[in-house]
Amino acid sequence: MTLDQINAAADRLQQVMRLTPIIASRMLSACTGERVWLKCENLQRTGSFKPRGAYNRIANLSAEDRARGVVAASAGNHAQGVAWAAAQLGIASTVFMPVTVALPKLAATKAYGAQVHLIGDTIDDALVAAREYAEQHDAVLIHPFDHADIVAGQATVGLEILKQVPDVTTIVVPTGGGGLVAGIATAMHFLAPQVRVIGVQAANAAAWPMSLAAGHPLRLESMSTMADGIAVASPGAIPFAHVQAFVNSIQTVSEEALSRALLLCMERAKLIVEPAGAAAVAALMTRVPELDLNGPVCAVLSGGNIDPLVLTHVITHGLRAAGRYLAITVTIPDRPGGLSRLLAAVSASGVSVLDVVHSRTARKLALDEVEVRLTLETRGQAHREDLLATLIEAGFVVSVEDN
Repeated sequence: MTLDQINAAADRLQQVMRLTPIIASRMLSACTGERVWLKCENLQRTGSFKPRGAYNRIANLSAEDRARGVVAASAGNHAQGVAWAAAQLGIASTVFMPVTVALPKLAATKAYGAQVHLIGDTIDDALVAAREYAEQHDAVLIHPFDHADIVAGQATVGLEILKQVPDVTTIVVPTGGGGLVAGIATAMHFLAPQVRVIGVQAANAAAWPMSLAAGHPLRLESMSTMADGIAVASPGAIPFAHVQAFVNSIQTVSEEALSRALLLCMERAKLIVEPAGAAAVAALMTRVPELDLNGPVCAVLSGGNIDPLVLTHVITHGLRAAGRYLAITVTIPDRPGGLSRLLAAVSASGVSVLDVVHSRTARKLALDEVEVRLTLETRGQAHREDLLATLIEAGFVVSVEDN
């Protein structure tokens, strides 16, 4: 891919894409010891960076190809990008999505005008169906990441970062199929080769580390992550060549780190970000040693399309991971005042009680004992440890149910 292709994409997208903001993150700056900026692609049209590549790819089609219509496969963000771009250009679009797709992403894709088919459990299943449809109906397949026009469109994120943070030295990028990280890294190669580009994958869906080690794309046998937007079984051939040449490293983060990152974006940056979009923040929060950070650092928030039900679940997961939810089981004497004494000790510690379950039928209880299960909300890890120490010092037998 050439710099001319990237510049042409930037010219093409200038009138239709938003210049998404860059905001400073004091919390992440404190975590890393470097100045950290957030590139808010979650505020892009359709809620992610995907329309950049989709529009650039479709706009480059000939009149004959446009008349054939386009087809795509996606877990949500690319689907919305293709549907929106096709509508802008007056082209019919068909999209295949996994049956597990989040309902808001499904509804948005339909609202942008695409004909949607649900099939399979993963993006890869949907992609197989999309390829078959393209062959049967002579439609043009708009691949989510494995095309030079897609990568060139995503590279415009890198151009914007250079204009908004001219002294940036490290860019951290959520990575699935590789279109975004490949595009940004290629832009840096041409315009700012001193800038390090680091990709971040969910550890439970990380095809890139083993593929790079092997020297060619490899396929994962299974994936299990809340970050569905970057759960791609195999890197694309075109992104792979650019990542291999220009990306400094690919790191992985845990599900716990992803949920905590999403929570931080909400609480501290006041931004709604999906788990995939928070992957770069997760890497910075956990201070992955291999990052070898040198600031200023820019973390890309690649998307913000999340099902409210999933958001509720992830917030709870993040609160637990941060030590702010605590479930304990306490055995107390079965006599008047036992429960009130326990709750008084909890109250004195400044902990909020969310739930109390009182049981006399649990196994291993003596005749004069009662088991009480408490779900509590704390102010964090230190507060949690203070509470446990207080209860043990008061003579209670405490069992912690979450880690």
